[in-house]
Amino acid sequence: MTDFKVKFRGVRGSFPVADKRFLKYGGNTSCVEVNVGGHLIILDAGTGIVSCGDELMEKYISSGLKVEERTPIKALILISHIHQDHLLGLTFFKPMHLKSTILDIYGPGAEGSDLSEELKTLVFGRTFPLDLGDIACECNIHNINDECAILLKPNQKPMLGLAKDIVCGDEDVLITFYKSYVHPQEGVMIYKISYKGKSLVYATDKESYFGGDKNFVNFAKDCDVLIHDSQYTTEDYLNSHSPKQGYGHSTFDMAIESMKMAKAKQLVFFHYDPGYDDDKLNDIQELSNSNYPNVHLSYEGMEINLI
Repeated sequence: MTDFKVKFRGVRGSFPVADKRFLKYGGNTSCVEVNVGGHLIILDAGTGIVSCGDELMEKYISSGLKVEERTPIKALILISHIHQDHLLGLTFFKPMHLKSTILDIYGPGAEGSDLSEELKTLVFGRTFPLDLGDIACECNIHNINDECAILLKPNQKPMLGLAKDIVCGDEDVLITFYKSYVHPQEGVMIYKISYKGKSLVYATDKESYFGGDKNFVNFAKDCDVLIHDSQYTTEDYLNSHSPKQGYGHSTFDMAIESMKMAKAKQLVFFHYDPGYDDDKLNDIQELSNSNYPNVHLSYEGMEINLI
């Protein structure tokens, strides 16, 4: 199956918001759904993953009258880091509670720990009625670092290995990683999904350096779509009363600079501050579009097709 479709499920940072002033762009936290080469990849599990799960459940139920006739849900969930706004929706992802579902969850654990232990502590157990071991689906949790890569072959299980050892075929999907250490406290994993000569880079919760992050630029070089953290305006970032420098987030201008340096074909702003309502984001959109036609503000339900 030749497809490379991206759908934004949650584009907000820090915490979800529910208010009439946030209807256009949405109030759910980080989640991007990618259907590529017959595989389902979900980037982060903020509250936006809930609607993704609801739609998957509808398709699952309609795939057969009897439970045993239905097509099982299979997905990869890539966690950028373990801050709560990127995990809030995981337990409410309905396919997780189906016995037939197969989930492979990848992400970096905290220093000295692993992702499985972090999820047990932060998401399940004391903060949810079920322990991680009590969920119904087959859930495989994998620790990763930026020397690894994931290879997805048609009709096969995901293969995790060292990036330097992986050989990618014409029909394969390749996922590579870049670890940025600017975001407190354990850094953040940035993902690149490549398929049939097209590439998508997902760079949330990433603060840029003065003059640009050269390693990141090399990682994202010539990508077709760059989804980049854009939490603040430059004015808010440098505000003398409440500066945001060092918080681990970029400005809209930083994201544009990253796009230019990486020569990305399209830039999509992402992970907005929860205080930025539709009016403020509309103003940013108007200013950006007047100068950069290939720059877009993400919103819930927005879709991009790379092929």
